[in-house]
Amino acid sequence: MKHILFFAAIVGLNVSAKKSEDGFVSIFDGKSLEGWTQRNGTATYEVKNGAVVGTTKEGSPNSFLCSNKLYGDFELLFEVKVHDKLNSGVQIRSQTKGGPKGRVNGPQIEIESSGSKGAESGYIYGEAAGGWMTPADKRKPHKHFKDGEWNKYRVLAEGARIQTWINGKQISDLVDEKKLKTHPKGFIGLQVHSIRKGTGPYDVAWRNIKIREIKKKK
Repeated sequence: MKHILFFAAIVGLNVSAKKSEDGFVSIFDGKSLEGWTQRNGTATYEVKNGAVVGTTKEGSPNSFLCSNKLYGDFELLFEVKVHDKLNSGVQIRSQTKGGPKGRVNGPQIEIESSGSKGAESGYIYGEAAGGWMTPADKRKPHKHFKDGEWNKYRVLAEGARIQTWINGKQISDLVDEKKLKTHPKGFIGLQVHSIRKGTGPYDVAWRNIKIREIKKKK
């Protein structure tokens, strides 16, 4: 029995080591919102079944649940599911204007349902920072985002280059030197968009949020 327990312990150590070898760290523990702070808006954020669920509130401006830690170069992984009538996004390298309670601004990875004509999920928008970063001729509507299902996003931000994938399909490959100068580092933010009067409530959920920081090359 002792030999079996010893073997199990060794196997357990190996599995644990393997999980950390890729360098990814979970920034949402699946149980609480520890490590996150809401900025802007009055939408609600809560944890349900291992996911962060953001729900709209009529009359609220855009709301953001933001990581307390700031990130510069990184690879970000997460899964998301959104109501068909709600627009959303994930902020990267973002900040606030005029102090901690100021307007959230910075690059945002678009999240929206595909619908019948496709959508612009995965392209990059400058939230309160100049509008679309992905040029119009590059924002081709697509259906790689699966409506009503969990979708896997991957975001790779290295210097001025930001790449995105949805469910394994590359969506955007953008180089924006100007935005890097104004937003070289910042928080990750989960957006609940404002809604029109008389609509909603709608929700958006995120889970398995992981990040791997990348050290800048000297």
